[in-house]
Amino acid sequence: MNIIKKKYSRFQTRVVNVGDIPLGGNYPIRIQSMTTTNTLDTMGTVEQAIRIIKAGADYVRITAPSLKDAANLEEIKKQLRNKGYNTPLIADIHYTPNAAELAARIVEKVRINPGNYVDKKKFQFKEYTNSQYQEELERIAERFTPLVKICKEYGTAMRIGVNHGSLSDRIMSRYGDTPLGMVESAMEFVRICEANNFYDIVLSMKSSNPQVMIAAYRLLVEYMIRNNMNYPLHLGVTEAGDGVDGRAKSAIGIGTLLEDGYGDTIRVSLTEEPEFEIPVCKSILKRYENKQSISLSEADYHISFNYKTIETSKSITVINAGGGSVPVVILSLQQLNYEVLKELGYHYNETTDKWNVSFSVPDYIYLKNGLVNMKLPGSLRIICDLNFYLQSSSKESLIPLCNVDDYESYELDNSFYRFLLIRSLPPENVIRNLIESHNTIVVLETNEDFLAVRNLILILRDKGIKCPLIVKRNINNDISTDDFIVNASIDFGGLLIDKLIDGIWIESDKTSHSVLNKISFDILQATRTRISKTEYIACPSCGRTLFDLQKTTNLVRSKTSHLKGVKIAIMGCIVNGPGEMADADYGYVGSGIGKVTLYKKKDIVKRNIDSERAVDELIKLIKENGDWVDPT
Repeated sequence: MNIIKKKYSRFQTRVVNVGDIPLGGNYPIRIQSMTTTNTLDTMGTVEQAIRIIKAGADYVRITAPSLKDAANLEEIKKQLRNKGYNTPLIADIHYTPNAAELAARIVEKVRINPGNYVDKKKFQFKEYTNSQYQEELERIAERFTPLVKICKEYGTAMRIGVNHGSLSDRIMSRYGDTPLGMVESAMEFVRICEANNFYDIVLSMKSSNPQVMIAAYRLLVEYMIRNNMNYPLHLGVTEAGDGVDGRAKSAIGIGTLLEDGYGDTIRVSLTEEPEFEIPVCKSILKRYENKQSISLSEADYHISFNYKTIETSKSITVINAGGGSVPVVILSLQQLNYEVLKELGYHYNETTDKWNVSFSVPDYIYLKNGLVNMKLPGSLRIICDLNFYLQSSSKESLIPLCNVDDYESYELDNSFYRFLLIRSLPPENVIRNLIESHNTIVVLETNEDFLAVRNLILILRDKGIKCPLIVKRNINNDISTDDFIVNASIDFGGLLIDKLIDGIWIESDKTSHSVLNKISFDILQATRTRISKTEYIACPSCGRTLFDLQKTTNLVRSKTSHLKGVKIAIMGCIVNGPGEMADADYGYVGSGIGKVTLYKKKDIVKRNIDSERAVDELIKLIKENGDWVDPT
C-alpha cells in the first residue's frame, strides 16, 4: 500500500449517529472519556460524568460488567438528562452479552471486545481445521446476532473494539499475537453485522504498544479500502499510564495515525482522573484544525511512503548514530559545568576520578562556541560551530556543525567527523558528496509540518543518502505543558516509529535542559526505540477496578522505577488483566476486594494475595526471575 501525501486529508468514513452527535464523514474528530466509578453508584457516576462533559467530552463511556450495572445505566441517563446534560452515553462490555443486549436498549452506543464477548480465553493453542474454524464462527454469529438486531432496532451504534492482548485463542492459533490477527478479530464481527444489514459500526485496534497499535490501524484501513468499507475509527493507546509517559505514548500513537488521516474519535487513557484526559485530547486535535500541509520537497518530485516496506535502517553508522544503533539525543546548552552535567545524569566522583552515568543522558551537547574547561565523560561529545572548531587548539571531543555553504569550503581529513545542518533539500553537489560520505551526520532543522518533514526525509533516502539523520525542532514555549509534550511527541514519534530518523534534538528557550532531556528520552521509550527506564502499563481505571489505581501505580513505581527495560502491568481487574497486558513482563492484577493476583507474562504465579503485601510479593517474583537489581 503506497501512501503519497503532501497535504493533510482525512480518510473519508461513513457517518455513524451516536445520539445527536454523529461521528465520521466530515464531522469534527470527537473526544471521549470513561468514568472510573462503580456503575451501581448512580450519583457518583453522574457527578463524574458531568466533570468529563464540562471538560469538553462529546461522549461518556461507562462500564456495564453485569445485568445490574446495565440496568442502572437507565437511572444514570435519567439523572444526567434531568440535570440538562444530553451527552450520548456508551456502555462498555466485555464478557456479558446479556448486559450488552440490555444496555443497547438504553444508551446511544455499546462497545464490545470481540476477543472475550463470546470466547473464554484459556491461552491455549489449538490447530483448527477449516471446518472447525467455520463452526466457531457460526457459534459466534449465533451469540452475537441478537445484540446486532437490538442495536438496529433501537438505533444504537456499536464499537467493535479490539485489544491487542485479548485476542481469542482461535485468532491467536491461526494469526498469532499480531496486528493482522487484530484486524481479523474485528472483521469476524463486522461480517456478522453486515450479514444483518447493520452498518452503524465504529472500529478500534488498541494496544499499550504504539508500534503495534499504529501497525494494526494501518492494516485495518488497507483492508477496508480493498473491501469497499469505510467505517469510522476510534483511536487510542490502551493502558498508556500517567504523567508525561502516558501523554507521550498516547500522542505518538494517536498523532501518527491522525497525520496519516485516520481517526474520527479519540480517547487518551490515563491512570488519572478521567477529566484530565480531555485537555490532552484537545492538545492533540488542536494540530488538525484547518490543517494544510506544505511539502518541503521539490514540487515535481514524487515520493511514496509504504509503511510495510520500511527497512530497519537505511543509514550507515557514523560515530554512534545510525545503522543498528539506538537513536541519539542532542541537547543545546549555554554553558557546561559539573553541576549541569549532574542534572543531566552525568555524576562525577572527584575522589575516584570516575563518572557514574545514568541510562538517560544526552549523547551530544551543542555549545555554540565549544568552550570546554573541564574533564568530560568518555561517552559525551561536544558539537560546536565550524568557526570555533577551526580556531580551536584542542579539538578533542569536538565535532563541527557546518551549514550547506560551508560543507565543501573547508578542508578536513576524511577521518574527522562533522554534522551538516540543512533546512531543505540540499543542492545537487552537496547531495553527491553526502552519497559518498562516511563521516557526516545530517541534522534537518525544521518547524515544518510532519508530512512535509517525512516527505523530505524519504526524498533524501531515495536519492541515495545514507548518512545518519537527526531532526532538530524548536518547540514553541508559549503553550501549555500538555501542548508541549503532545507537539514534541507527535513531531518526533511517528518518524521514530517508522525508523526514518536516527536521533532527536529538541530546543525550547524557556524549558530547562533537564526537562528537555527527560522528554526526549520519554519519547524514545514510548516508541520502543531506546529503553532507558522501567515501563508501566497501567489501565485508566473504571467501575470494575478493585483498588485505587493511581495510588497503587505510584507505590509500585516507587519500588521498581530503577529496573531498566522491565515492563510491569498494573491492572484494576481481570478484564484488564491477562487479556490486556500481553506486552508486560509482570502483572499486578486486582482479583477481589483487597486481593491481588500476580502474573509472569500471561501465567498466574500467585493468586489472591492480600493487597498489603502484594508489592513485596511482586518484588520477590521479579527477583526469582532474575530481573531485579538493587537501586544505586
